[in-house]
Amino acid sequence: MNYYIGTDIGGTFTDLVMLSDAGEVTIVKSPTTPSNRTKGVLDALELAASDLGIDAKALVKDLAYFAHGTTAATNAFIERKGVKTGLLTTKGFSDVLRLQRCMASWAGLLDHEIAHYSARSFPEPIIERKLIAEIDERVDYLGKVIVPLDEAAARASIRNLVAEGVEAIAVMLLWSFRNPAHEQRLQELVKEEAPNVFVTISSTLIPILGEYERVSTTAINSYLGPVINRYISGLEESVRSLGYEGPVSIMESGGGVLPASEAAFQAANLLTSGPAGGVLASQKLGELLGYKNIITADMGGTSFDVGLIVNGQPMLQTVREVGRFHVALPSIKVTAIGAGGGSIARVKGGHLAVGPESAGSEPGPVCFGRGGTEPTITDADLVLGIIDAQYFLGGRMKIDVELARKAIEEKIAKPLGMSVLEAAAGIREVANNQMADLLRRVTTWSGHDPRNFALCAYGGAGPTHGHQYASIAGVKTVIVPTTASGHSAFGTVTADRHRSFSLAFGERTPAHAKRASDHVNVKALNDAFESLDAKCRDALGKETKIERLVGMLFRQQVHEVFVEVPNKVLDANDIDALVDRFQEKYEALYGKGSALRGSGVEFTTLRTEATTPVVKPNPAPLPLRTDAPKPVGLRKVFFYREGLLDTAVYRSGDLGPGHKIAGPAIVERPDTTVVVGSGQSLEIEKYGNMIIHLDAKEVR
Repeated sequence: MNYYIGTDIGGTFTDLVMLSDAGEVTIVKSPTTPSNRTKGVLDALELAASDLGIDAKALVKDLAYFAHGTTAATNAFIERKGVKTGLLTTKGFSDVLRLQRCMASWAGLLDHEIAHYSARSFPEPIIERKLIAEIDERVDYLGKVIVPLDEAAARASIRNLVAEGVEAIAVMLLWSFRNPAHEQRLQELVKEEAPNVFVTISSTLIPILGEYERVSTTAINSYLGPVINRYISGLEESVRSLGYEGPVSIMESGGGVLPASEAAFQAANLLTSGPAGGVLASQKLGELLGYKNIITADMGGTSFDVGLIVNGQPMLQTVREVGRFHVALPSIKVTAIGAGGGSIARVKGGHLAVGPESAGSEPGPVCFGRGGTEPTITDADLVLGIIDAQYFLGGRMKIDVELARKAIEEKIAKPLGMSVLEAAAGIREVANNQMADLLRRVTTWSGHDPRNFALCAYGGAGPTHGHQYASIAGVKTVIVPTTASGHSAFGTVTADRHRSFSLAFGERTPAHAKRASDHVNVKALNDAFESLDAKCRDALGKETKIERLVGMLFRQQVHEVFVEVPNKVLDANDIDALVDRFQEKYEALYGKGSALRGSGVEFTTLRTEATTPVVKPNPAPLPLRTDAPKPVGLRKVFFYREGLLDTAVYRSGDLGPGHKIAGPAIVERPDTTVVVGSGQSLEIEKYGNMIIHLDAKEVR
């Protein structure tokens, strides 16, 4: 029997999903170990092995594939735990990283913070000013060298940076994506002067137009590179020490996995590694169940991450903000707020606030009994009767309801003059409304109506809250996957191998041009795509599936939209058809009549997305159940505005395809708790996934 394992490290728990050749799915959760995150992965491996009645080394003998998703890069960057980094850049452009294209004072801030100038601030620099060295060289926009590289001066600058103690160096020169020779030579000089220093050059990592976006992304990659390199190398070494000899893959932000050996040097590509796995898993689930429009909602221990799948495809973004800087690498679009099971509730100025601070895994929620003193969402769910203290993680982990009750009473109920149950319900209600607000923002800001989407609720706390925050947002259907508590890890183990390559193109049409093909060099476009295709084949092999895209915008506008390009030799008619498709897509996003075609069109960036499938078991339908579902008992559960209700409690092992349940009800799984509200219903579909109808009349 072969096994396939995916792991995902969250703020509170490390999740492991194990698939077998027979299609069986095993999910285990182990507390995250922030001081040594690899230990949490190894602990999860031991738990998975114990479920099979063996030890980890015996399991590894039958392990065919190991994949890993992580928030290590994100955490290290937000917490500014990267290494001391230097920057080599063209003379006269040393302040580009500090100016941030005049966005420095408000990048990454919330809307209400941007509106108040007193709340604005400048982010902590990635690279100190004294560690930025200007290099004598210059290439023009056509790639012609107009100032040769002064190698002697460059060597001196590199030696100065090394003397300052840098562990990494980023290189970003103007127009290097047109002619990378100077950057490539600087990389060679760094290796000669300081062989152990980590180096990133922008022309390899991100050869696109925009000097700020390039320097920011390149600097972040170097800043995090040694940290992530050590982390991934340590993880791989630990897994291999158990006897594993197969491939080790790392989830990257763009929608697939990379070999560990490559991922270790692409830290900036891992900044939304974990959340991307959950979106991909939801996409696969949507294909299986027939849902093309899905809101993905991952409520873990520290955050609530939301993505969109539209017409069967995850929404992507080419530039995103992380830690108040910009990363210009294609990634699955995920928006997050600090609302997870470990989010802390406090009374501020007489009002109840929940998050964004989290108790994490150490000490964790008060009920964990590890020294936590601040009440959290998990503590509230326990006090309300939603979570069974004796069945948390299937009984593997004991939690204390009295500790949670006392914390909520002292910190929330007494200051607000209400009962403990009312205070706990208030914590839950505030959190659910915050999450519903995010759902509405993610959908409506992209021009979508949440009522036209099903919601996939996952993460350890997602199924516990999904019935309410989805209902508040106007969603009618909630899907709770069989892999809910480890859905991101499931996405990691089932994700295809993926690489993405980009290239600045920079051709444009004049205003009021009748045909774009009269002004765009078709041969240059074909040659550029051929070079990108070759990179894809070199990375993933000749049989890789390649998708071509071109980024386009109307001149004098800022919204770049990527349009699919036929995978063939393009001709003049294809160029004109691309402009037509761009206009259609633009107006679909920004409204009819918003396109300014008469201003001219720019072909800004070319991109290829390459994928190669990994071997993975296919899910098998489960036997249809014709018996009536039987609860294991009734429990008093406090629902907001409804009070204490007698609530039927079911165990997931007693349910199967064909079973339907009316709310209020609770379904306890070994890894999470599913809540069905009053007036709602739940049914089990043929693969074992739970479908919650937020209007009971919608049961099929």
